[in-house]
Amino acid sequence: MTGGSSLKAYVLLGVALALFAISNPVAGSPKFSGWSTPVNLGPAINSVLRENGPTISKDGLSLYFGSFRAGGFGGSDIWVSHRASVDDSWGPPVNLGPTINTAVLEAVPEFSRDGHWMFFNRVGGPGSLGGFDIWVSHREKVHDDFAWETPVNLGSAVNTASNDAGPSYFANDGLGVPLLFFGSDRAGGLGGYDIYVSAQQADGSWGAAEPVTELSSSTNDQRPSIRSDGLELFFFSDRVGGIGLTDVWVSTRGSTSDPWSPPVNLGSGVNSPQDDTQPFIAPDRVTLFFASTRSGSVGDQDLYVTTRVKT
Repeated sequence: MTGGSSLKAYVLLGVALALFAISNPVAGSPKFSGWSTPVNLGPAINSVLRENGPTISKDGLSLYFGSFRAGGFGGSDIWVSHRASVDDSWGPPVNLGPTINTAVLEAVPEFSRDGHWMFFNRVGGPGSLGGFDIWVSHREKVHDDFAWETPVNLGSAVNTASNDAGPSYFANDGLGVPLLFFGSDRAGGLGGYDIYVSAQQADGSWGAAEPVTELSSSTNDQRPSIRSDGLELFFFSDRVGGIGLTDVWVSTRGSTSDPWSPPVNLGSGVNSPQDDTQPFIAPDRVTLFFASTRSGSVGDQDLYVTTRVKT
């Protein structure tokens, strides 16, 4: 994050310290039920074209996502839908406007924990370093979905001439520097897209990205979505052992100093024979949004939601 006067300065600890030396002992990690049968968000959200990269605000009242629907500025734009309460239906999606969206492609938004920052993908256009890049925008009022300021490219420590996409912010509250997880097909990985992480520096910028090898494979591993306590991470992959073309997988750890466990497929209760992609674990820790091309969809790719309960 660069250029924001309200950005808090953090003590520089470095990626290695942030990943392996900061411990968050857990007396008893949260336990959850299995996931419910996924529900299509319906024509109020999904169009006849392609929706992608859902994310939801901390209060659960604003749903952001990318869409190729008519009425945008070009390619995929980022849209937002509102609801009055978590028990109400979603309202008509509204385009975030020309401050965020351009004639190129914008998609897969993600918020900082405090709601002041939005990370997202953009491909091409002025300021681009390669294919997909990760950009960030700031807002002062966290409940105003149209107060976003001019986005800034995260720069060469995160972005490369390859594709760098699917950001997921981990606040690391009380433990160390914030971390940004994302997928990249840059050279030097295990194959296809791999999962990487960058630590925030004292000046608010982001440090050199490091691979997270225990989450990566020789195929494509993309859009990591980390739970707010840092103990669970979802992503999508076409790795061996899947059910469909691309599936949603999950990895866990006992504390933030532990390595990630071998990823586990969410199974046929969530995944389908088609593409199931771009998962997002909501701040409530029990709601998972994702995109799918499964049969019964409204359009080319729809947004779905599945839930679980804490046991």
